[in-house]
Amino acid sequence: MRCPFCAHDDSQVKDSRPTEDGAAIRRRRQCEGCAARFTTFERIQLRELTVLKSEERREPFDRDKLLRSVSIAARKRPIDALRLEKLVSGIQRQLETLGDCEVTSKRIGELVMDGLKALDSVAYIRFASVYRDFSEARDFEEFAGAVHEVKG
Repeated sequence: MRCPFCAHDDSQVKDSRPTEDGAAIRRRRQCEGCAARFTTFERIQLRELTVLKSEERREPFDRDKLLRSVSIAARKRPIDALRLEKLVSGIQRQLETLGDCEVTSKRIGELVMDGLKALDSVAYIRFASVYRDFSEARDFEEFAGAVHEVKG
């Protein structure tokens, strides 16, 4: 594993343990060049996924990008980081088991919407505001009203 500090090619694993949700292995490493320590995560990947964007552009699936967008929607909400990790891992697993190497960004967005709806209504509305491109306060009101009716 290349050192993120000095780019030396070799590092030594000092500690290895599963993450709390069991979906990854956390490894503490030490660079053999500069002795800096850093952490890596090893996850199961069933297949390489390509995301088909709305404008016909393609890009590799990026789990970290998905986690960042879900985390932004959930910012300052009483949601444990482990629950967000589990949500993203579950979405990734669903995508990988679909049997197709290409998945639309729309499909990913719908899976996130479903997951956040069950997790936290405010995070759900925040994500929807970006995903569905709300342009006016009325868009928020209508969507929040629909969410309230479903919950109420």
